[in-house]
Amino acid sequence: MSGSPDPAFRALVAGAADGAGTARALWRRLGQAGALDRLREAGPGAAVDAGLLDDLLAELDARLPPGLVLSVCVQVATVIPLLRTAAAVSPLAAEVLAGALRGETIVALAATDAGAAGSALLDARTELRTEGAAVLLDGGKDWITNACHCDHALVLARRRPARHFTSFSWALVPAGRQGVSCLPATAEHFTGAGLGHLRFAAVSLGPAHVVGRPGRALAEFALQIGTERLAGALWARALCRRVLAETRDHLRRRPLGEGTLWDNAAVRERFARCLVEWRGLDALCAAQRVDPGPTSASMALKAACAEGVDRILGGCVELRGADAFRDGGLAGLRAQTAMFGIAGGATGAMLAGVADHADELLGLVGERDLKH
Repeated sequence: MSGSPDPAFRALVAGAADGAGTARALWRRLGQAGALDRLREAGPGAAVDAGLLDDLLAELDARLPPGLVLSVCVQVATVIPLLRTAAAVSPLAAEVLAGALRGETIVALAATDAGAAGSALLDARTELRTEGAAVLLDGGKDWITNACHCDHALVLARRRPARHFTSFSWALVPAGRQGVSCLPATAEHFTGAGLGHLRFAAVSLGPAHVVGRPGRALAEFALQIGTERLAGALWARALCRRVLAETRDHLRRRPLGEGTLWDNAAVRERFARCLVEWRGLDALCAAQRVDPGPTSASMALKAACAEGVDRILGGCVELRGADAFRDGGLAGLRAQTAMFGIAGGATGAMLAGVADHADELLGLVGERDLKH
């Protein structure tokens, strides 16, 4: 796992990002530059190099709107690792993975069922059923990144009725297949991310499109949750650092009396509180990069990230005043960053899980065992 920033990799990402006006153009340029393939952690397995992931997201955030960053973030943190796992037993997954790493293929991760809570995956009703030699897919997935411009969707689908981890498989679905449709989810937020609602109406697939090991889909997804949450936190940290720097510069330029807003003690205190909040997020991200720890640690990171981002950007909106509400201003960005408290599991659900693992997170498990 990389430690300090990699200047060469950052320059490579910057070169790919500059001038990329669409998600497809950005993905293609990142692939052609070799950035996507380099993200894999050295050694066996399907892990992502957290240091390079950090560099990638920081450079993209510095240059591109949030929608384009989101379009890349989901693929590199979750889709590609899942495809690597599936490729070990599925030729189609290996083929699609190779195209994705070259930047030629965009894959949307379709996990959250239409009308269902994002974290209630065991209740998902999107299903695969066998009819003769065909495998048919029925159901729907809502708020899917890259849905409107993907080449394939990696769909979490039920194979058996039992409410159990082993009842699910991955289906790799061509976006142009008959029975697949997509409705754009929003025209206001995350422009360029291709957010959409996917629907599958008796989509006919061959057995080869059911990828990965049977019954392992949810377990494989769970293994990637930590990386997904870390990626969100790393992006949030980079975004908040950028906003704080821009806000500081704004305050230093804005006249107030014989000085500037920055000279006002109350303004400096408000900014300092945001800065302290950012330092806490920075420390959590650094610790998680070095040692991912148990699942409960990624849950705590997810919850801290969501609440920290809201406090930091809320404080900066107050400091910027009316300027924050101009078109494309900070108030609009703050609205979009509510995503950090929703995607990958709502903050409330994360906090409930954090409480359930209090002994583990406080390091009391061993002490309790010794006492008993």
